[in-house]
Amino acid sequence: MEEPRMRLGNDEVWLELARSRADSWQITADWSSWLTADFTADLSAAEVVDFAARMLSHLRAPSGGRFSVAVTPGRHNPLTLKAEPVGNGFAFFVRLTPNGDDGVCHLQMEIDPITTVELRETFSALHASLVL
Repeated sequence: MEEPRMRLGNDEVWLELARSRADSWQITADWSSWLTADFTADLSAAEVVDFAARMLSHLRAPSGGRFSVAVTPGRHNPLTLKAEPVGNGFAFFVRLTPNGDDGVCHLQMEIDPITTVELRETFSALHASLVL
């Protein structure tokens, strides 16, 4: 069986969160092969389920406004998505922090707009794969 995962973006700019073991997730990002990040984050399935549920709550009843969702609360958060409404979807500003909430060692990138329908499908699939 394939491990739970979600991928945002296109062939040029993308972000992926994929479970590699029970409480170990690989976070990978690529910006036109010029800037990449690939690191392991210790996340529980419950934390990722909660992250997906919070994303879905914003996407199911969009307010038309921007929002931000972090994978985990607190200092050891490896990933934050800030969503900006654009047309019938959202563009994302991604902040990756391999060492937790680190102001020195982080990567920020932008992902072009993705339709709300596609985002709902992506996060619904991630959520469903973890709450069997």
